[in-house]
Amino acid sequence: MEITFEKREQLKAKPDQHELGFGRYMTDYMFLIDWEHERGWHDARIVPYAPLSIDPACNVLHYALETFEGLKAYRGADGTIRLFRPERNARRMNRSNERLCMPDIPEELFLEAVKAMVRLEQDWVPSEPGTSLYIRPFTYATEVGLGVHKADSFQFAIICSPVGAYYPQGMSPIKIMVEDELVRAVRGGTGFAKCGGNYAASVFSQVKAEEQGYTQVLWLDGVERKYIQEVGSMNMFFKIQGELYTAPLDGSVLPGVTRDSVIHILKEWGYPVHEANLAIQDVMRMGHLGYLEESFGTGTAAVISPVGELAYQKDIITINEFQTGSLTQKLYDALTGIQWGRIEDKYGWTLAL
Repeated sequence: MEITFEKREQLKAKPDQHELGFGRYMTDYMFLIDWEHERGWHDARIVPYAPLSIDPACNVLHYALETFEGLKAYRGADGTIRLFRPERNARRMNRSNERLCMPDIPEELFLEAVKAMVRLEQDWVPSEPGTSLYIRPFTYATEVGLGVHKADSFQFAIICSPVGAYYPQGMSPIKIMVEDELVRAVRGGTGFAKCGGNYAASVFSQVKAEEQGYTQVLWLDGVERKYIQEVGSMNMFFKIQGELYTAPLDGSVLPGVTRDSVIHILKEWGYPVHEANLAIQDVMRMGHLGYLEESFGTGTAAVISPVGELAYQKDIITINEFQTGSLTQKLYDALTGIQWGRIEDKYGWTLAL
């Protein structure tokens, strides 16, 4: 793929690596490539980061025809920059695109574009512990005109942002509220796709949770409102009497890259892992009985996030005395060790640039 380059007249000042937050700063450049039914993907370019110019009747603004991904570039102590399983993001984006009748992005194109952006923006990859360069690929319909139908033109873009911890408390446990009224997704819908509509539907409950002092919302299944699914930004795991439980990939749960990595590692360590429906009533009961030993979320943004409190209706349980569990910490150390190059990557998950 030939990628043209437009140089920025003046580069931005880099932010303080100790004050990055998450998604607050954008790098100097962005990648763009267009798609039309007659031509396919064409005109790949890296240009200065700037506002996009779209028509007010652009399909994405009216019918939410868009998908996105999230992955990171990590700078090791030796200065090497690594990506973590980027091919999984490419494949997941195409599964999302297929669900929304959007064009397939060849895996080679996706990876080449990501690598080109990271190499160009390598000075933006932070080096402080726990920091990384967050990479946001996204695709959206650019066709102009009102009326719900399959669009005939799209743009694929990549922007980057240096980030610190997703949650301000870092690896300290978070409090989660279980949503028992509204639903995020149903089987047969778009729950498995990484598209904006899924996240827009979660904002109302997120606001309600924050008003009550909770960090995130845990969603239940959309039919019986009984079985645990996922948190807005993470897949969820529960360690009950030495065994791990997480929701199955039944079409309403996002197939997380970190989720898959954690399951792989847990099985290698000898832990039984159940990808099965788990009722919220059973989790609360196990919590009160002391059988719920640990709980944590997994995702690219937070990596591993321990859960210390779960609130369902008028019932509240505290997990592991609101302390980060030993297995949760061990998983975090293993994953981040691979990502930052501190330990051997025997799985072949990282791609050094």
